[in-house]
Amino acid sequence: MEEKKPVLQVTHFTKDYGFGRGVFDASIEVYPGECFGYLGPNGAGKSTTIRHIMGFSKPDEGEILVFGNDAWKCYSENLRRIGYIPGEIVLPAGLSGEKFLTIQQEMCGIKNNDLKNELIDYFELTPAMLKTDTKRMSLGVKRKLAIVSAFMSDPEVYILDEPTSGLDPRMQNRFVEYILKQKEKGKTILLSSHIFSEVDAVCDRIAIIKEGRIVNTFHADELRHAANKTYEVTFGDDSSLEQFASAELPIQIVDRNDEKKKLVFVAHDKEISKVLTAIKPLSVIGFSNHKESLQDYFMRFYVNDKNFGGLQ
Repeated sequence: MEEKKPVLQVTHFTKDYGFGRGVFDASIEVYPGECFGYLGPNGAGKSTTIRHIMGFSKPDEGEILVFGNDAWKCYSENLRRIGYIPGEIVLPAGLSGEKFLTIQQEMCGIKNNDLKNELIDYFELTPAMLKTDTKRMSLGVKRKLAIVSAFMSDPEVYILDEPTSGLDPRMQNRFVEYILKQKEKGKTILLSSHIFSEVDAVCDRIAIIKEGRIVNTFHADELRHAANKTYEVTFGDDSSLEQFASAELPIQIVDRNDEKKKLVFVAHDKEISKVLTAIKPLSVIGFSNHKESLQDYFMRFYVNDKNFGGLQ
């Protein structure tokens, strides 16, 4: 059986803006029919990576291939096959929404209006919205226009950078439903986001980026069916909290609140009996557990940080 080649391949990519800002030695592979999630807070380096995949900038180091072509050198060729939603929506002034979409159709050589009209209806772009000048549009309407523009050519690949920013929760759900339909059709998708529910709902594999470096890449199903679980324990006194926190146990403490005498930790199913044995002689007034969520897992890498850059 022939091995699948990645549609998007980022190898040891570095873009250094100085003062610790940029992306450093990042490697990503996205395969045909896969939805790959790129998860991190604002400023972590997601958009920088996306812009280089799109061929808008040249890497300082490393290689970025799209459809096997150099992203920087084959920018125009690659662009025709990609549906791209940028993180920041900037539309040309002096155009109505309708005129903007018409110009985009002409640039892409789209002659069939059926998909465009279907998307306009699906994302509820009203005739009044389409007649409005872009400079008077709300962020939500601009985002809807960008979505329709990106999808109306029925591209092979979707590259989506914070695609639901500015949309209300109901429309965010509609967007997720649409992406799931595209997955069923075998589309290849790269989704950059800071919204846990969005990434968890659609992605097959996920990379976590922190301060410009990819700290982990994993299959989403491995987390969904993982034996690691998150536990929350509330102690009756300070000494019990301190005794448990300082004990040598097979756990990872992810949150601690001394005022409430509360501790949150992660433990594997095989190790939980040791943990319960350690807790038994202590003063405990509350104990609960749940399977580790994507947010729980992510916070392992950001446990010492106080500002998570808008993560939801």
